[in-house]
Amino acid sequence: MSNPFMQIVEPLDPKQPLKKFFNLRKLEDERYARLPFSIRVLLEGAIRNCDEFLVKKGDVENILNWKVMQHKNVEVPFKPARVILQDFTGVPAVVDFAAMRDAVKNLGGDPEKINPVCPADLVIDHSIQVDFNRQPDSLQKNQDLEFERNKERFEFLKWGSQAFKNFRIIPPGSGIIHQVNLEYLARVVMDQDGYYYPDSVVGTDSHTTMIDGLGVLGWGVGGIEAEAVMLGQPISMVLPEVVGYKLVGNPQQLVTSTDIVLTITKHLRQVGVVGKFVEFFGPGVAHLSIADRATIANMCPEYGATAGYFPVDDISIGYLIQTGRDKEKVMCTKKYLEAVGMLRDFKNSSQDPDFTQVVELDLYTVVPCCSGPKRPQDKVAVSDMKKDFETCLGAKQGFKGFQIAPDRQNSIVKFNFEGQDFELAHGSVVIAAITSCTNTSNPSVMLGAGLLAKKAVEAGLTVKPYIKTSLSPGSGVVTYYLRESGVMRYLSQLGFDVVGYGCMTCIGNSGPLQESVVEAITQGDLVAVGVLSGNRNFEGRVHPNTRANYLASPPLVIAYAIAGTVRIDFEKEPLGVNASGKKIFLKDIWPTRNEIQAVERQFVIPGMFKEVYEKIETVNEAWNALDAPSDKLYTWNPKSTYIKSPPFFDGLTFALQTPKTIEDAYVLLSFGDSVTTDHISPAGNIARNSPAARYLTSRGLTPREFNSYGSRRGNDAVMVRGTFANIRLVNKFMDKQGPQTIHFPSGEILDVFDAAERYKQAGHPLIILAGKEYGAGSSRDWAAKGPFLLGVKAVLAESYERIHRSNLVGMGVIPLQYLPGEDARTLGLTGQERYTIIIPEKLKPQMNVQIKLNTGKTFHAIMRFDTDVELTYFHNGGILNYMIRKMAS
Repeated sequence: MSNPFMQIVEPLDPKQPLKKFFNLRKLEDERYARLPFSIRVLLEGAIRNCDEFLVKKGDVENILNWKVMQHKNVEVPFKPARVILQDFTGVPAVVDFAAMRDAVKNLGGDPEKINPVCPADLVIDHSIQVDFNRQPDSLQKNQDLEFERNKERFEFLKWGSQAFKNFRIIPPGSGIIHQVNLEYLARVVMDQDGYYYPDSVVGTDSHTTMIDGLGVLGWGVGGIEAEAVMLGQPISMVLPEVVGYKLVGNPQQLVTSTDIVLTITKHLRQVGVVGKFVEFFGPGVAHLSIADRATIANMCPEYGATAGYFPVDDISIGYLIQTGRDKEKVMCTKKYLEAVGMLRDFKNSSQDPDFTQVVELDLYTVVPCCSGPKRPQDKVAVSDMKKDFETCLGAKQGFKGFQIAPDRQNSIVKFNFEGQDFELAHGSVVIAAITSCTNTSNPSVMLGAGLLAKKAVEAGLTVKPYIKTSLSPGSGVVTYYLRESGVMRYLSQLGFDVVGYGCMTCIGNSGPLQESVVEAITQGDLVAVGVLSGNRNFEGRVHPNTRANYLASPPLVIAYAIAGTVRIDFEKEPLGVNASGKKIFLKDIWPTRNEIQAVERQFVIPGMFKEVYEKIETVNEAWNALDAPSDKLYTWNPKSTYIKSPPFFDGLTFALQTPKTIEDAYVLLSFGDSVTTDHISPAGNIARNSPAARYLTSRGLTPREFNSYGSRRGNDAVMVRGTFANIRLVNKFMDKQGPQTIHFPSGEILDVFDAAERYKQAGHPLIILAGKEYGAGSSRDWAAKGPFLLGVKAVLAESYERIHRSNLVGMGVIPLQYLPGEDARTLGLTGQERYTIIIPEKLKPQMNVQIKLNTGKTFHAIMRFDTDVELTYFHNGGILNYMIRKMAS
C-alpha cells in the first residue's frame, strides 16, 4: 500500500532531486517540537515505513502523542535501519538462517527467500582469549590459537557471508563490535534507496547501546528478535517513558569518564529506569567527548534502561570528521538533521523537550571510583575501597559479602612463582585487564593509562610477575595512537602488552591463571581479585578463581596492578617503593585531564582511522585463506561438534497448534532475585565434570579441545547441556552453590541437564520459579533456547529483564509474573508442588491466568505476552516458526 505521508517528502538539496527525505517539520504539528529527540527517531521510522499494514497511521499518531500515550502501555512498531551481531550471538543466528532455509524447502517454498532484508554486519570479536600475556608475541600466539580453536565456526561464518545477501562480516583481529560500530559502521544518517533518514540499529549484544553516544538510536535485542528484524519484521515495543538526565558542571581534573559512568550507573539504578529510554541533556554534555558519551551509553544495560541516548550535536559531527568519514557525507548529515529538527545544542535550553521525569548530576561532584565486588551498579569511591572490601570479607554471603570468618580474614599463603617467593592474601590482585568496549574506545582513559604507566616506570615501579596483566584494545586505532604517542613501551614494561582485539577478560575469556597461583588461592580459600576496565563483573564471569571483581578505569587497573591488592588506601599508603627506597604515591604519577587532552589532540588524528579501516575486511590473512563452501543450502557435517542443525523446526507444518494447558509441571529450579543470563546461558570454559564435557568426550574430544561454550553456540547439544551450568548458580533446592537440582520423583541430586532429561523421558513438563530481574545481564538467546530444549514450558518470576522476556516469548516459553504484592514467599510456594497453568483458548496481552497446585492451592499470575504480535509468535510456537510459515507460503 502507498505511504499516506508522501506529501511531506522533499529533496534535501534541490540540485539532487532524487535524494529525498520525510520532512517532519511539514507535519506542522506543535507536538513534534516537544518530543524527546529519541522519540523523534521512532516517529520518523514510523512515518517512512507507514504502509497501513505493519505500520499504521494510528501508530504514527500514538508516537506524536507520546506525552499522553507513554503511560498507557501502547504498542508501537519500529524498523531499525540495520542490525549488528557479534560472533558468539551471531553464529546461532546464521545457524538458524541456514536451518530456516532447510525448513522453507521442506514446506515447498523457495529457500533463497531467507536472506537479511535489513542490512546486517557481524563482527568477530568474542572468540579470542588471553592464553598468552607478557610476551612480545602474545598477540600472534593468541590469534593463532583463536583460529585453531574456531576454524569450523569461522568457515561456517565465511559460508554465510557468501550465501546470504545484505550480510557483511568483519574478520577476527579487527576490534570489538561496539567500537568498530562507533568508529566505522555507524552512519548517523542513512543514505539508502533514495532517502535520507536517521541511522538506528539493534544488535545481539546488550551493549549495542554504546552507539547512542553518537546519536544513533540503538539497543540490544535477543538473537531471535534480531533474526526477525533481519527478515524485514518491525520490532514491536511498548512506547517508552523517557527520563531526562540533566548534566551540569565540569568534571574535576583527576576524574575519568569511567568514574562518571559508574556514578551515573548507580544513580540511575536508584532512580529505576528499566524499560525506559534515558536521554541526556544540559550544558554539562558539551564537556563530554563522543568517547565519554559512548562510555556512558555503553553501560546502559547496567543501569537497566533500554537506551541511553545523546542527541547529535556539533561535537558528534566533529567526531565523524575526526574518525575519517567522508566530509561531503558528513555535511549532508548535518544538513538533514538541521532540516528535521534533530540537531541539538546542549547549551540552548529552549531546545529542551518534554520528559517523563528529569534527574540531574553535577559532574563536578564525581569522584574517582570503582564498582564491585560482584555487580556493576555497586559503586565504591576509591578512597573507600580498602574499608569497603574488608567489610565485604566478613559480611553475609551476597552481592556485598563473602562470609569469611574473622580469624581467617588476614590469612596469608606463601607460594613460589618462577623461582621467586610471593604471598597472596584476601584482596590480592591476580588479574588486571584493560579490556572491553566500555573504555578502550575512549582515548582519554587509554592515553591516561599510558601516561600513568610512563610515570610509574620512570619512578621505578613494577607489577608483580604472577599478576595476569593484559591489554585488549577495542580497535587497531587504539594501538596506533598508543604507539605514536610513545606510551606503548611503558605499558608493555608493566605487563600490559596487546594480547588481542576482542572482549577477552570482560566476557570470561581471561584464560588460565598459573597453577601455583590457583593452588595458593585454593589452599587459603582466598577471595582473590580481578580488576578490569570492562562493564560486567557478575560472579563466576571473569574467572572461577577471582571471587571479587572490580570495574575500574584503565589508569586505576594499572594502579591496582602495581599495588597488588585492593586493600590499599591510596591517600595514605604508597603504591610501592622503588629501588632507591623512595615511597611512590598514586598522586605522584596520576595524569590530569589537561595533560591527557593535550596528548589526545596531538596524536588521535583522522589519518589513523582511515588507514586502519580501509583494509579492515582484507587485512587478516588467516581469514582470507579459509576455504568455505559456496552452496546456498548449508551441508551439515554430522561429525562437527561446533555447528549442528538445531531441532527447533523438526516436524514443522503449516497448521498452527492450539495453545494447551500445562498440566502437572515439576519445578526444575527455584531462584531468588537477580538471576542473570550468565547464570542461565552457557558461557566461559566447559568444566571437565559437566554434562557438556561428557558429551564432547563421547564424541572423541579431549579436555584440551573442549574450547568455550561461547565458541560452541552453533551446537545445540553442547549448549543445552551447558544451560544453568554456572558454578555460582544458587538454586533454593540445594544447600550450596552449583549447577545441580533435585529430581523430585526419585529424590536424587543431579546435574540440571540430567534431571531435565529424566523429566522429559517421563513426559513431565517443567517450569522455573524466580524472583526479581530474572534474566538480567547480556542479551543471550541461549538463555531462552536452552531452557526451551530442557523442556521448560513457563517461567514464573516477580519481574524480568526486558530482552530476556522477549527471548522467552520468541522461543514459545511463557513468561508469567506474580500479581503485584505477591511472590513465592507470600503464596507459600516451596517449589516442590506440581503446577497446572490454565491456558485459555482466547488469549489477550497481559491477561491473568489461573495456576492450580497439586496441594489444592490456586492463585493467578500475569501472562507477560505484552503485545498482539507476541501472541502471534506464541501461537506459531515462536518467532522463527512464524517467519518460516510466512516465507514458505
